[in-house]
Amino acid sequence: MTDEEIVDLYWQRSETAIQATEEKYGSYCLTIASHMLADLQDAEESVNDTWLAAWNRIPPTRPQYLRAYLGKLCRSISVSRFRARASQKRGGGEITVALDELSECLPAPETPESQLELRELTASIQRFLEGCPKRERVIFTARYFYVYPIEEIAKHLGMKAATVRTVLHRTRKKLREDLEKEELQ
Repeated sequence: MTDEEIVDLYWQRSETAIQATEEKYGSYCLTIASHMLADLQDAEESVNDTWLAAWNRIPPTRPQYLRAYLGKLCRSISVSRFRARASQKRGGGEITVALDELSECLPAPETPESQLELRELTASIQRFLEGCPKRERVIFTARYFYVYPIEEIAKHLGMKAATVRTVLHRTRKKLREDLEKEELQ
C-alpha cells in the first residue's frame, strides 16, 4: 500500500490505516524507539503511542512524507518516555551519550525566550546539514536524530568506528562554529 493510500485511510477514519501503518513502518519505528530507549517493552509502547498520535493528528494534518512524519512522532514520543524514565532514576542507554555529545553545540536550557531561539536554532541546524557532504549528513542524522550507536553506523556504512567518531567530532565542531557565527550558541 502506498503512503498516499494510507494517509487517505486516516482521512476516512478507517481503522485499517493503523494496520497498514504497522505493516509498512512498524520495524522502522521500533528501530528508532529501541535505539533511544534500550528497552524493548518501552520501545513497543512508544511505537503504539506513535500509531495513536498519528490517528489523532491525521486529519487535520496531511503529511507529505509519511515515513519521516512517523519517524519524527516516534522520536518525540520516545524522547518523552526517556525523560520520564530518567526522572525516575531508571534512565540510561545510547540517548544519554548522544545528547551529551551534542550538548557542546546547543544553547543553555529553556527560558521564556528560548522558544523563538529554538526555532532559529532548528532552522540553522537544517541549513548547516544541507551544506554538509552527504556522508557527514548521514552520519550526523543517524547518530543524533535516530540515536544509532556509533558501531552500528560504522558497520552500516562500511567504516571503522574510529572514523565515524572523527567525522562526528569534526561535524560537531563545524556546527558549533557555525552556531557561534550566527550567535545561537
